[in-house]
Amino acid sequence: MKRRLTNLALTTLTIMALIGAVFAAPLPARSDGATKITGIGTYIGSGACTDLPADYTYIMTGDLAGCVYASVESGRCTAGGAYYETGTETFVGVYNGQPGTFMTNYVFTATYLDCPNLSGEIAGRCQHPIAAGSGTGVFEGVRGRYDMLDDVETGDFPYRGHLQF
Repeated sequence: MKRRLTNLALTTLTIMALIGAVFAAPLPARSDGATKITGIGTYIGSGACTDLPADYTYIMTGDLAGCVYASVESGRCTAGGAYYETGTETFVGVYNGQPGTFMTNYVFTATYLDCPNLSGEIAGRCQHPIAAGSGTGVFEGVRGRYDMLDDVETGDFPYRGHLQF
């Protein structure tokens, strides 16, 4: 007896394979002077990262250390459990011991067991291109982006990307 995969299972497996392929490949060496960055993002409890209004906040450690304040602009689910969200973020923190801020225009995609309630995440990833001209302090004039891949087991989201000053 052959077993058939449901559309949700096929979609989930396809997304997970694509995410794995993207994040398994090493970042290429950059000839444009960009600097590679890596670290971990983690949702935080109440009381931390309260300086700016946001729909949600998270903290970053690693090459970028500080608070991220996210504002959701749009979000939608498909019947198969796929979720697509866009918004803006403000990073407030340090890089190489120097303070600064920058903004991103992010895109988050994920699959959920219960998409309308955003519960039971199966896989997720997001892209965070830095908004041109948004940097202050150490990030003045910065260009670049970082990408995150949700670790649904730990609840963390490792990031990697590049900055160019």
